[in-house]
Amino acid sequence: MKLEILGHACARLTDRSGALVIDPGAFSSPDALASVDAVLVTHEHADHVDIEPLLTALAERPHVEVWAPAAVVAALQTRGVELQRLHEAVPGTALRVLGHDVDVVGGTHATIHADLPRIANVGYVVDGAVLHPGDAFVELPHGARVHVVLTPVSGPWLKLAEVVDWVRALQPTVVVPIHDALLSPIGRGSVLRQLGPEGLGGGWGWTVVDLSDDGAALDVEPDPAARAPLVAHELELAHPEFGDAPVLERDETVAPRPEEDAADADR
Repeated sequence: MKLEILGHACARLTDRSGALVIDPGAFSSPDALASVDAVLVTHEHADHVDIEPLLTALAERPHVEVWAPAAVVAALQTRGVELQRLHEAVPGTALRVLGHDVDVVGGTHATIHADLPRIANVGYVVDGAVLHPGDAFVELPHGARVHVVLTPVSGPWLKLAEVVDWVRALQPTVVVPIHDALLSPIGRGSVLRQLGPEGLGGGWGWTVVDLSDDGAALDVEPDPAARAPLVAHELELAHPEFGDAPVLERDETVAPRPEEDAADADR
């Protein structure tokens, strides 16, 4: 996969399946949705989803589908997007998007202030290799790791100490700074130095890769083996309200076995 950052929090992953764009928001590059084939949205804030350009892209490219939290799905449906093109992204579930295995993690936006309600925010792990957390320090299931972490570095909900501790806990091999539209060039340079080997990132083994320049890209290899802890976590916790009733079959096109009928009845 070719990974590009298209301004602020917008990322594009491209391979022979097409272009998967995450969080095309108001601070993204004007061409963020050019040639898009699928869209993932982490949450409803305008810097992560700019509704008008997204509606234009959906009208121009009728095959494009969107995965997002319920509030974003509802906003797009209200504007006339067909429901079959919209999919709610639920934490703890696994998706198949444009040929990619996508695990949905997180659930809630980081606290901005106690007076402000916290909204839904999901993170996406693409092919076991790339994590986009949205606006939260999302946790992965125990034992799960990703190679590339798209790391927010500025915003009203974070401070640098929390960023560093979060990345240390994830132990990636590559850190790609994102969510930086509020930083001056001087401030951004300072943050990148702190994340790097000469700063607080020293001795932790990751490389900081700056993809802010036009045309900058990183080749990323999918890692199916890394998905095992994520998928196992999903099967265990996707429906905690069901108590001890097991989730035995996720493919609803397959006729249920008798033990599945019993589990459904328990639920």
